[in-house]
Amino acid sequence: MAKQAKGGKKSSVKEDLNGRQKAAIFLVTLGSEISADIFKHLREDEIEALTFEIARLDAVNPEQRDMVLMEFQELMMAQDFITSGGIDYARELLEKSLGSQKAVDIINRLTSSLQTRPFDFIRRTDPAHLLNFIQQEHPQTIALILAYLEPNKASIILGQLPHEIQSDVARRIATMDRTTPEILREVERVLEKKLSTLSSEDYTQAGGVESIVEILNLVDRSTEKTIIESLEEDDPELAEEIKKRMFVFEDIVMLDDRAIQKVLREVDTNELAKALKAVDAEVQDKIFRNMSKRAAALLKEDMEFMGPTRRKDVEEAQQKIVSIIRKLEEQGEVVIARSGEEDVLV
Repeated sequence: MAKQAKGGKKSSVKEDLNGRQKAAIFLVTLGSEISADIFKHLREDEIEALTFEIARLDAVNPEQRDMVLMEFQELMMAQDFITSGGIDYARELLEKSLGSQKAVDIINRLTSSLQTRPFDFIRRTDPAHLLNFIQQEHPQTIALILAYLEPNKASIILGQLPHEIQSDVARRIATMDRTTPEILREVERVLEKKLSTLSSEDYTQAGGVESIVEILNLVDRSTEKTIIESLEEDDPELAEEIKKRMFVFEDIVMLDDRAIQKVLREVDTNELAKALKAVDAEVQDKIFRNMSKRAAALLKEDMEFMGPTRRKDVEEAQQKIVSIIRKLEEQGEVVIARSGEEDVLV
């Protein structure tokens, strides 16, 4: 009898919680720091709704917490399967691990609100085949497609495009904002020959400076250099913005010791002290290890005596050092190891 009551209570808990309440419990479980990061990616109305639900929460019992975390894990697992192989693939794997009924429930929950991402039919295509498929298209069409691809695939295609259109495509990705569903449908129709109805009439967003930076960080260095140089001629401001984002001050940890020592010889000590004020211990330790004990001690004293420093001044100092690093790289004095590259010697 007691077991039946307990089972009934568990079922009731699951049925009584709506989506917002589950999200609130999930965020509370994660803690304030991670939840704050999640809020950065939500709309204002979503933040307000979740804040309201969190404020209304009483103590979260372990049963509720475990149920919400398990549901989240199952949904994320299903979403990963859908992304990598489609709905049928996801259903097959979920049936093997969770059983047929559970798999159907999870897939139905996801697909009831799942938005079909544009160009889904080409995201699982081999980049080499896709290159042959799109390289004769207009640069704007190519840019639109690459903006919706995973950066590693997009970088392969961008690196193999004819040199005369590479920078044009890169510029179009960087300056891309929002694309209407009508244009997306038309491009899909031309490429797939079968119109794929979008599940939502909302404008979709892809591209932008961050998108092209992520792609350029993955292409080979000669392609990157060619594109940046061409952009510097066509759109100097955009080229500078891209260059700023391709290497940030914290990326200095990617340099080997000899490279850092070369950089430090070019850097003003006062600027370095300001630049290190707002970075984590890993970055500071990397710098201190490449200085003499006396120089490191003096730098630490400068940082302590400097007192509170305006964020703007810190960022300007960091940017000056980044500019020095970029100049040394252009001169061949240092090499920045980027994602996917082997360790290199300076």
